[in-house]
Amino acid sequence: MRGSVRVLILLFLASLWLASGVSAAKLICISKESLRGEESINACLVEKGRFALVEPDGSVHIMSDEEIELMKRFNPKAFEQPAYGTTYREEAPEIPRTPR
Repeated sequence: MRGSVRVLILLFLASLWLASGVSAAKLICISKESLRGEESINACLVEKGRFALVEPDGSVHIMSDEEIELMKRFNPKAFEQPAYGTTYREEAPEIPRTPR
């Protein structure tokens, strides 16, 4: 009996640990709300599009030009993916992780 309770607790903790790493932040275009992947984030930035970083917990941070330039240096692949507006934020891809 005690062994099965321990196993259940370990399984529960393992599922919490796995779930915490499943979702990542997304870059969402806030200047074109109905954008649905028709252009890349880089193309949208050329047109002076504004972006927000949306975290899995729902917190939002509007990106400044300086933050975007710094992020481009660390993770250029994040800006090659399709751009999505606030209307289709659930469909937006997560920001790819930077290589170690």
